[in-house]
Amino acid sequence: MLFNSIEYLIFLPIVLIIYWTLKANYKNQNILLLISSYVFYGWWDYRFLSLIIFSSFLDYYVGQRIEEAKEQKHKKRWLLVSLCSNLGLLGIFKYYNFFADTFAISMSSIGWEVNDLTLNIILPVGISFYTFQTLSYSIDIYRNQIKASRDIVSFFTFVSLFPQLVAGPIERASNLIPQIQNKRNLNLTLLKTGVFQIFIGLFRKVAIADNLGVYVDSVYANYEIHNSSTLLVATIFYAFQIYFDFSGYSDIAIGSAKMFGFKFNRNFNFPYFSKTLTEFWRRWHMSLSFWLRDYLYISLGGNRKGVIITYRNLLLTMLIGGLWHGSSWNFVIWGGIHGLFLSLEKYTFSALKIRTFNTFGYLYTFIVVLISWVFFRAPDFHSASTIITELFSFNYGSLFIGDINAFVNGLLLLLIGILIDLKIFRSNVTLEDYGIRFSTIKLTFIVSVIIIMLCLFYSTAENFIYFQF
Repeated sequence: MLFNSIEYLIFLPIVLIIYWTLKANYKNQNILLLISSYVFYGWWDYRFLSLIIFSSFLDYYVGQRIEEAKEQKHKKRWLLVSLCSNLGLLGIFKYYNFFADTFAISMSSIGWEVNDLTLNIILPVGISFYTFQTLSYSIDIYRNQIKASRDIVSFFTFVSLFPQLVAGPIERASNLIPQIQNKRNLNLTLLKTGVFQIFIGLFRKVAIADNLGVYVDSVYANYEIHNSSTLLVATIFYAFQIYFDFSGYSDIAIGSAKMFGFKFNRNFNFPYFSKTLTEFWRRWHMSLSFWLRDYLYISLGGNRKGVIITYRNLLLTMLIGGLWHGSSWNFVIWGGIHGLFLSLEKYTFSALKIRTFNTFGYLYTFIVVLISWVFFRAPDFHSASTIITELFSFNYGSLFIGDINAFVNGLLLLLIGILIDLKIFRSNVTLEDYGIRFSTIKLTFIVSVIIIMLCLFYSTAENFIYFQF
């Protein structure tokens, strides 16, 4: 079930009405949320419910065993059960064919032909997100940062809560489980800000991202015939397409959760207003970047074991973060670019004894991010390298417009989106709290305008980009 679908616009109010009629008993609310989340997830393919239920049972049981273990070695063994089981499932469904293909190509390069080792496997929607969520739960118990949950319904709801199930934000157990295990009261402020954020998210996805995608798809589908100007504009459009697509998803997720009385953590904080790549990663997909920092970078040693080890840890973290996004060398290269420049930044800041760059940093950061997005968007390494070569050949002739309506619509909506972001960014109020600034009448007017714009600029309903990860 897609957030930008008619089904969800019917599903959400129905669940919401039933949910608040049960407000006298939060345990019944949790049962409703659990059932609704399984319906939401099973809408794609009910067979994959078995995976999320297995992961939930596994970490519910393992979490208690870790907490009850008397010796550290026993705690570690149970943690390894969680790590191997969850990462094993992720490896089979997401990475097996990638590594099988890589092995076959490597062998053929030395003259040894092997049979096709790939399997006919469908990638379960959201498996990367809920796997990281359950892993962080087990690791936090192992680190004595939280207590194991004894309420099986609450824990299963934590894993599968539908607003964040498919593409995040990746919520920590320390934030979400206590909210699930306590009574929630209808909060009109949360309701108002939730409605505002949902419609901002829909505008970002349906109006801006989808219209930008029309032009991006047309250019990247025929990248060989386009000059540097056209590829540059398409890549800039893609940079904002993926931002508005994924931040739009996060807005709908966070807004939906608010309507049920939950407060999710922020996932985006205007990343393109960053002076450094380090700052960019504190603002982009924050739930993932902080997850990688807390559970991978710090576990590798962080910056505690010398300069060289610090740079190694940064690079490894970003390489693995790239691979997390998809089973392709393009994603690994994308992560490697970020890891390399993060290391260079760290070295520069240390050598010059500075904390950030001046205004020029905005341009530098955007250029690095823009170049890396080519590898993220291109279907394979050959096409990505061809596009990069053309961009740096400086063959900046006439821009190919193609469908003039698609181009103008995309450009117009992009400018509107940037202006809205700039307005909120300068207000020093987070988007999550911005809706409280409006009275009910003003909020109704804003929502009405957004609905009109959605109707005027509606593109074909598509999956969110991050659903493929």
